[in-house]
Amino acid sequence: MSVLLSLFLKLSAFSLMAFGGINALLPSLFNLAVTQERWLDLQTFSDYFAIAQAAPGPNFMTITLIGWSLHGVIGAFVATLAITWPSSILIYFLQRFIMKMQDPFKKQVIQYAAGALAIGLVLSSAWEIALQINHGYMAYVLSFLTIGITLFTRWHPMYLIGLGAVLGIFGFI
Repeated sequence: MSVLLSLFLKLSAFSLMAFGGINALLPSLFNLAVTQERWLDLQTFSDYFAIAQAAPGPNFMTITLIGWSLHGVIGAFVATLAITWPSSILIYFLQRFIMKMQDPFKKQVIQYAAGALAIGLVLSSAWEIALQINHGYMAYVLSFLTIGITLFTRWHPMYLIGLGAVLGIFGFI
């Protein structure tokens, strides 16, 4: 099977599970792109994720960059199309179905269920990433401290990023 066809089919399947965006499936995407298919190495995957998070726009840019690294502009187009077409069609028909529903309670249940699914997938992804990147006691302390500060204060995330940078510079993590 050609690399482009494999990329298209596998990312199309990912699209149907990407409630909460690509970040919700990041560990699975990492496993596919780095471990199974060997499309990228660990550093390139990390770099592409960092670029996608720093750039404005949709969070599926990581996928576009994976396609680009495999087959240039055509690969980027194929990867972007693959990650967007199935979920777009699914959401189109789901939204039409929801809009035709007469019972507002059922509409609300579906919306809450979709929200809970998205939140659960994102939290699961964050947990998997934390387990992979935390390599010491201080890293776990920083992770739990960040979660606590995020939940119980209104601190801007840049303060937490700065705290992580300072701890990294001084070799604590």
